[in-house]
Amino acid sequence: MSKFNQYAFICASNPSECLSCYRAVLESTLKNILLIRPSALGDVARSVPVLAAVRRAHPKAEIHWLVEQGFEDIIAYHPMLTSVVSFPKKAIKAAARYLDPRPLLAFRRTLRSSSYDCVLDLQGLARSAAMAYATAAPLRVGLANARELGWLGYTHRAKTDPGMHTVDRMLAIAAYIGIPPVHDMRLYTPPAAQEWISNATWAKGDYVLIAPTSRWPGKQWPIERFTQVVDWLRRAEVGVVVVAGRGEREQCQSLLDRFSNDGGVTDLVGTTNIGQLMACIERSRLVIANDSAALHIAVGYDRPLIALFGPTRLSRVGPYQRDHEVLQHTTPEDVMNHKLISSAALMQRITTDEVIGRLQTVLARGARYAERQPYQ
Repeated sequence: MSKFNQYAFICASNPSECLSCYRAVLESTLKNILLIRPSALGDVARSVPVLAAVRRAHPKAEIHWLVEQGFEDIIAYHPMLTSVVSFPKKAIKAAARYLDPRPLLAFRRTLRSSSYDCVLDLQGLARSAAMAYATAAPLRVGLANARELGWLGYTHRAKTDPGMHTVDRMLAIAAYIGIPPVHDMRLYTPPAAQEWISNATWAKGDYVLIAPTSRWPGKQWPIERFTQVVDWLRRAEVGVVVVAGRGEREQCQSLLDRFSNDGGVTDLVGTTNIGQLMACIERSRLVIANDSAALHIAVGYDRPLIALFGPTRLSRVGPYQRDHEVLQHTTPEDVMNHKLISSAALMQRITTDEVIGRLQTVLARGARYAERQPYQ
């Protein structure tokens, strides 16, 4: 019987005493820890404070991160991480169409054979909780109110206020087993991406990075207003880099067409991998973005922001501790549901003049932000 299970057996009649016993032995016991946060990309980026907190509390432990295959670069080069565990989501789904369980079973075997002491589920859904359960780790911690009955996969359940910011809620999971919070959002660019951008001619000078797209119409600032902002930047002789996902070119095609012959506007829409996107953001002077992965990655590099928000609650999912860099106009009567097409009206309340005004303030500082080191 493991040390964890011995204490659980002795204290089973009193859960609070059981938790105290767990906390008392964690320092000497936790040697192999798994963090589960498979997706989405922006959520993975803003989960890194948990890694920093766990590493500070357990400097000698191995710490692994389970992330969706394809997203590995967002955390793979973090110096506090031991390794990445890739979740082959696409392979499992493809096989499931033919009732082939082999990829899923192979993944389960990988989790079970890794002999984790502790698993922290930072996602809080049925799928992530099932992954935690599949490890058979003696200490599996997640949210007491995890959705889709996810809490059933945990041995210990942290009670948190649903109104807390998602970063603070994740840190509360670690705090539940005695790990003090560390608010370190830093991200680390893959070396290959650093080399790539070092060789890019367009990256030699200052540029503002524009991320004008979003999966949800309720999060999309009108593209014609982004176009007006880029036009102002070019008249101010400021370089512009435009980024978006492979399936999002249609959203910003009119902007790209407008500046197709302008050498000061670099079109990287659909052409960058995650590491290269990180490098572009890290070197930027400023990031202007809807609520998207690019925005939260920018927080990880301490880039100045102009964050454009509509029907989204900043207190829960805004750029962490950066509300002062958000433009948003809402009323108590507004329906805060970004999945509704009608909610796009909230984004239209943000004017082009507001954004340009913020731009003028940042550009007037005169600093080359690309030369700053994050979180010094």
